[in-house]
Amino acid sequence: MTAIALIDCNNFYASCETIFNPKLRGKAIVILSNNDGCCVSRSDAAKRLGIKMGAPWFQVKEQFKPGDVIALSSNYALYADVSNRVMNILRQFSPDQEIYSVDESFLSLAGFGNKDLSRYGQDIKATILQWTGMPVCVGIGATKTLAKLANHCAKKRPDFAGVCNLTTMSKTMTDSLFASLPVGEVWGIGSKLSAKLQQVGIVTVLDLKQAHSRTLRDQFSVVMAKTIAELNGLACIDLEQVAPPKQNIASTRSFGSPVTSIDSLIESVTLYTSRAAEKARAQHSYANSISVFIQTSPFADRPYYGNSQTVALPSPTNDSRVLVRTAIWIVKRLYRPGHLYQKAGVLLNDLVPEEAKQRDLFFEASDSSHAQNAKVMEVLDAINQRYGRQTLKLGSEGFKAPWKMQQNFKSPSYTTNWDELIQAS
Repeated sequence: MTAIALIDCNNFYASCETIFNPKLRGKAIVILSNNDGCCVSRSDAAKRLGIKMGAPWFQVKEQFKPGDVIALSSNYALYADVSNRVMNILRQFSPDQEIYSVDESFLSLAGFGNKDLSRYGQDIKATILQWTGMPVCVGIGATKTLAKLANHCAKKRPDFAGVCNLTTMSKTMTDSLFASLPVGEVWGIGSKLSAKLQQVGIVTVLDLKQAHSRTLRDQFSVVMAKTIAELNGLACIDLEQVAPPKQNIASTRSFGSPVTSIDSLIESVTLYTSRAAEKARAQHSYANSISVFIQTSPFADRPYYGNSQTVALPSPTNDSRVLVRTAIWIVKRLYRPGHLYQKAGVLLNDLVPEEAKQRDLFFEASDSSHAQNAKVMEVLDAINQRYGRQTLKLGSEGFKAPWKMQQNFKSPSYTTNWDELIQAS
């Protein structure tokens, strides 16, 4: 029997915070985006208060009394570490795993026919809760689309106790369940596509499952036909155990406070370029070109200025030093004095693997120099991975960072910083 499980952490960012601060359990918590702008994660209590995803924090705090809603800045180091722990535990339940996002993972349960998969799902759920404190829900289906749908039902229907196994349901039970779900709950059917489907009479998941595949393929796309097939138990989307390398890598941030000087812009772009280069090296990719942009706020009561430039590199590289030099050169060309800059960003474009690198006949360094430069980057990454990000960094990044992202409500990095370990008293 073919079966796929989707394990999804409940209110992931908010749940990470309650693991190390039990006083937050049951409270209305919202996790804020960069610079403490919008709500990007909400606890169940916050959802019951009607706080919407993406709601600006300044509006939310005006609607409630002080203390009714607790706001926390995004603590990315903590969330990444908890995510890694959850994914490592899941790997023990199946040799075939696809990490879909920071809080979601697919597991292949093919060949597990001798097991009670519903009970196995409960074992997964209980183990993760006991070992990490993270609540999860488990959806099991014959395809990835069905597993996603089952996970949604596990979250929304208390009678499933956190685990929904569609493979054990009869066709009558499954059709009844699908008839109660709006078509927009299907994986890949967004709000715009859902509206278009409703115009042709497809309102529920059952309507889509029973729709004529070829007609909808001609009217929409091949992807729609694959979705219908998956809803009927025919797998069309494979499990990706190794994520495909990205063809482009972006690193952008809004500043914590407006930037006016060229020096601050150079510092921020150095940081963003270094982060992007680190990600490129992690997937063994090399950039053929680099883009940099800077901009002021489009909403400020001042003249708007925004500009960008892309520069082709003499040969593909992931060397932070080469990329930063190019990025700084671009920034100096883009900068105009007299503006309050709100955001900057860097994009590494047309990434290729090592074997696809095309060296420049005139500008490429010798093989020995190339190997030496690669070794320098390897040592840089190893030190920062062992002792913490930015233990070693380029001097043009500076040290004071007045433009640094605001995190006024950030919790301690309980698991990644020795100075912020949780203390028992």
